[in-house]
Amino acid sequence: MRVAVYPGSFDPITNGHLDMATRAARLFDRLILGVYRGSEHGPKQPLFSVAERVHMAEQSLCHVDNITVDTFDELLVDYARKVGAQAIVRGLRAVSDFDVEFKLAHMYQHLAPELEVVCLMTSSNHSFISSSIIKEVASLGGAVDALVPPLADEALRHRFDATRSVPGLQSE
Repeated sequence: MRVAVYPGSFDPITNGHLDMATRAARLFDRLILGVYRGSEHGPKQPLFSVAERVHMAEQSLCHVDNITVDTFDELLVDYARKVGAQAIVRGLRAVSDFDVEFKLAHMYQHLAPELEVVCLMTSSNHSFISSSIIKEVASLGGAVDALVPPLADEALRHRFDATRSVPGLQSE
């Protein structure tokens, strides 16, 4: 059985993530969308809890039989070994992503030579989408409904509408 892990924070999951996952699922018998838990004290604090991110991913991908959603908080190659994966799937949106992914692929190869790294080019209509940009636009009241699945759009609106309506929490 060919198993791959598609890792990320998915904070929130976007249509670009969904496109990448469904395309990768066609290449493998099983694709595990690995939601990285991250560090509570790390520099990148998630907007949504792990449970919320898992729920959004599961609901958005429930129509694809060979995708499962899981969480991990260890070194990616250790997680991939633990779940029996032979490959790690990464997405490339732009040339700038290539440099980062190239270095990561070589590190993965150094740490786990038995794992392959498969990089898929994003579909052109999703090439500008990132979770960071989605959160920024949504936090300022912009519409992101065409860029994220409905559950993520609802969660973003709820999160930011609540923040905007609480005195003292508005952006300056």
